[in-house]
Amino acid sequence: MPFRRFIDWLRRLFWRRKLIRLGFYGAPNAGKTSLANRISMDWLGEPVGKVSEVPHETRMVQKKEHVVVRSKGKELDMNLLDMPGIATKVDYRDFSAYGLRKSESLKRAKEATKGVIEAIKWLENVDAALVVMDSTQDPFTQVNITILGNLEARKIPVIIVANKIDSKKSRVNKVREAFPQHVVVEVSALTGQNINKLYEAIAKHAR
Repeated sequence: MPFRRFIDWLRRLFWRRKLIRLGFYGAPNAGKTSLANRISMDWLGEPVGKVSEVPHETRMVQKKEHVVVRSKGKELDMNLLDMPGIATKVDYRDFSAYGLRKSESLKRAKEATKGVIEAIKWLENVDAALVVMDSTQDPFTQVNITILGNLEARKIPVIIVANKIDSKKSRVNKVREAFPQHVVVEVSALTGQNINKLYEAIAKHAR
């Protein structure tokens, strides 16, 4: 095998084996766990975590290791890191509307607050990030600005995922207009719509 071809072969080999630690960031109920589950189920056949309409269902970092995504001839071996939802304030009274008792709400609020801190700390252990936004809501929020600011400061590659495009209230253009400096991919984690476009973006940008 000629030397140049040998070097190219080595590069392809190491590219295939490179492990990407992919963090899922966003506000509570933006669809982070639903998206992580979709990706993990597509490529590994296993979910990452439980999904609930109650805010802050994910209060600890959830991991799924060695999820190998293939797209456009590229192969990425990834550890999926589903982060707790980021919030500027966690009020136990917000959970009462979901039927939780006061003791349950207090416990959930305490765990959620710890989860926010943990998610920020984990930025040191992330190679790339999917920032999941609910495209039915105003994207220009303090939470989204804070998340993106922290990722940008650390020079971590970012893909914004405009989720919930299956809803008639979805306004993907607002997400693009709010953050024109970033790649934006619109998907429905619920139905899987456009998920292949996300895989292409991950293969291209998450390295």
